[in-house]
Amino acid sequence: MLSPAQILQEFVTLWVVIDPIGTLPVFLAVTTGLTAAQKRAVALRAVLISFGVLALFIGLGQVVLEALGLALPSFQIAGGIVLFLFALTMIFGHSKPAEEIAEAERVRRTAVFPVAIPSIASPGAMLTVVILTDNDRFSFAHQAMTTTLMGAVLACTLVILLAAAPLHRILGTTGEAVISRVMGMVLAAVAVDAVLRGFVSIGVLPAF
Repeated sequence: MLSPAQILQEFVTLWVVIDPIGTLPVFLAVTTGLTAAQKRAVALRAVLISFGVLALFIGLGQVVLEALGLALPSFQIAGGIVLFLFALTMIFGHSKPAEEIAEAERVRRTAVFPVAIPSIASPGAMLTVVILTDNDRFSFAHQAMTTTLMGAVLACTLVILLAAAPLHRILGTTGEAVISRVMGMVLAAVAVDAVLRGFVSIGVLPAF
């Protein structure tokens, strides 16, 4: 059974890697000119697709790694490094990659790309859900709770996307940038912790 502190830690971790606020500019760009009903449909479809993709990684991600002969600590260290690099882009760059937003403005595709993937179900989110549901370390109940927390974050993401226009007016570009950088710092700390725990798992560092 997860403690309240563990639940909060996993919720914050999932919130940071999914980054609902950072998805706002992408969603606004890709839905420009659509009716309110169409925007709601895009938001709902994007969130449902994201849940499906991340749930697939929870269920099969570690199985695929083991089939390839890759140890989870190695994946955890690699994932931590990738998350750290992603955090740096959040801190020093844009809340979401500039190319991603430009692509949304240029082609205005469906909810699959770029809203669901790679904006909501980002590579960082995929790596994170695999690490948080390690079959060797966590029970089925723990994994079910992680999946529930992921669903809660995605539900919050849907609410934010449905209220995208007023939120964008309230926060503005500056507000979104500030939130993104704060989340980037949190994600950087999470990434460093993942790398350190990976080193503990392979015996390079003592447990802490």
